[in-house]
Amino acid sequence: MVTTQLKAIAEKTKDWSKIVIAYEPVWAIGTGKVATTEQAQEVHAEIRKWLSDHVSKEAAEKTRIIYGGSVSEKNCKELAKQSDIDGFLVGGASLKPACELHLLSPLLIDDFIPEFIC
Repeated sequence: MVTTQLKAIAEKTKDWSKIVIAYEPVWAIGTGKVATTEQAQEVHAEIRKWLSDHVSKEAAEKTRIIYGGSVSEKNCKELAKQSDIDGFLVGGASLKPACELHLLSPLLIDDFIPEFIC
């Protein structure tokens, strides 16, 4: 499913520096369930590999791939440590006052500049 969707946009995209790919497992949408850190990294790595193989190595390196499966202050730090997760698509957690502080502070300490879309 993911590669089918990537193929559809790859055929129409000229400038990959303006593209952000957001991945969220179908089973996580609106459920509060989150993939394990390893599951999220595995899919993001596959997306990056597909970009490298089918678009270019430059596109794979420069395209931001963000995770959106129930990101919260409880799981963001571990997810942010993954090499292929470039940021988060934050849903309901963004409505909680503590979310911003918890999502941003541990990441900035590690010199990780995430992409946040709420």
